[in-house]
Amino acid sequence: MTKMLINGILRDKPAQTDGRFERLPSRFRGWIQTHGDAEFPAEPNRYHLYLSKACPWCHGVDLVLSIKGLRDMISITWMDPVMSESGWVIDQKAFDPAHGVPRNRYLYEVYQRAAPDYTGAITVPVLLDRKSGGIVSTESADIMRMLGHAFSDAAGPDLLPKDLRQEIDRLADLIQNPIRNGVYRAGFATSQTAYCDAVTKIYDTLDILEDLLRDRRYLAGDRLTEVDLKLFPTLLRFDPVYVTHFKIDRARIADYPALSRYVAELAARPEIVETIDLPHIREHYFRSHRHINPTGIIPIGPMSLYALVAPMKGVA
Repeated sequence: MTKMLINGILRDKPAQTDGRFERLPSRFRGWIQTHGDAEFPAEPNRYHLYLSKACPWCHGVDLVLSIKGLRDMISITWMDPVMSESGWVIDQKAFDPAHGVPRNRYLYEVYQRAAPDYTGAITVPVLLDRKSGGIVSTESADIMRMLGHAFSDAAGPDLLPKDLRQEIDRLADLIQNPIRNGVYRAGFATSQTAYCDAVTKIYDTLDILEDLLRDRRYLAGDRLTEVDLKLFPTLLRFDPVYVTHFKIDRARIADYPALSRYVAELAARPEIVETIDLPHIREHYFRSHRHINPTGIIPIGPMSLYALVAPMKGVA
């Protein structure tokens, strides 16, 4: 049973009665800003992230860190690949006490310490203000955007150029519910109607993206932008995980020539490939969601995009 915090206490999350999976909204929506009197000023080495290498929402945040050269400014605590009945487990082997945050076993303890009366989901990413001990944001799209622009000393390309912002936002809206949320709505559906509705919307939108990418190198044009970093993590996981685990099997990304080219080109970039850990991703999904995969067996996987990306990471 999925857990959440209710008035600061770990409880079972109430089940949806219509068989549909709905993501709870983020309660923490603070913003790192550049002006001096901001609640969360853009100070290097002040902020800390709790991330999972498996989670596509976290992957987008990690991509911004990598592409913008922010790894020396913002520290990270990583999650173990396998979740427990109490939710996300913090990877104790990777934990670094030098980051200045307490050592916890579970992510929900971070929420309890930062907001003792919190009611809501226990999700990653979490952006923490080490100075106040409070949570800045748990909304991945906000975190990606603020990290992409708050730190003037950061290197890397402008991920939100002014001349493309309207198109970037349009595309982000296009992919958000049908694709990024849609794979979970399909995988966690508990009724045939909810599942079929989610899957239909996924493939309708993939068809739109396939047509778009026949004429564009990247989603918004000839430049890598923020919206590419939102879509790529979901497409990367599609064939190796979602086709099997979430029963999204009408077609694979490998069956779409333009989408396949797009994913392969992005995965070949050094600052992107360093963020990919396919064995970790697959272990997380197939061994954490026991209500979907009770045996915890990890399937061998398709020789499509998985085989394409794996050699770049030295995977046997």
